[in-house]
Amino acid sequence: MKVGTDGVLLGAWANVTNANRILDIGTGTGLIAIMLAQRSEAIIDAVEIDEQACIQARANVAACPWYQRITIHHDAFQHFAGITQVRYDLIISNPPYFRNSLKPPAKSRSLARHDDNLGIESLFLHVSAILAPDGMLALIFPAGVLNQVADTAGFHGFFLSKLLRVRPATDREYTRCLVVFNRTRDGVADSGELSIRDMDNGFTKEYKQLTKDYYLNF
Repeated sequence: MKVGTDGVLLGAWANVTNANRILDIGTGTGLIAIMLAQRSEAIIDAVEIDEQACIQARANVAACPWYQRITIHHDAFQHFAGITQVRYDLIISNPPYFRNSLKPPAKSRSLARHDDNLGIESLFLHVSAILAPDGMLALIFPAGVLNQVADTAGFHGFFLSKLLRVRPATDREYTRCLVVFNRTRDGVADSGELSIRDMDNGFTKEYKQLTKDYYLNF
């Protein structure tokens, strides 16, 4: 689980304006935390339950220019949320909502891809306790669970404020949704769609524009 397109999309898309404290849930190898540090001045906490992923995340953070603002925590998010005194302006996660897909055999990959350890209900319950009153929660997940996630968010007092539907290619169906939830019922802004690849299997102009700061070959 090195650098995945989902993480790149979310890290590039999330709004870090006015975010002084950021939490990355399930940071994996630290990709999103490092991306957000690159384009903000925020102090960033990143939580990861898998020990080997934490080791790599800490190595990656130590090698980046923004290491002084990123802390990797080897912990379950539920426990971390119960002990932290910080209220975060932005909480971000590439969460494990792949319950209905075939589980891979490797334990660490299964932890990263499925919601056995952190489900939708638990995510919103604990985010509610540590998100600042005007804070935002940014997520990416399979398009098929959008209604389920939105319903659960509403139960916990969150409202969908931003939505981007993602196609893997211009001739394919939506497979991912990038969303922002907050506590204000203002309606959904900036709804739209993004295709990652064009008919020639090259990256689209829109994808390049969104992620250009993170790819060396763009």
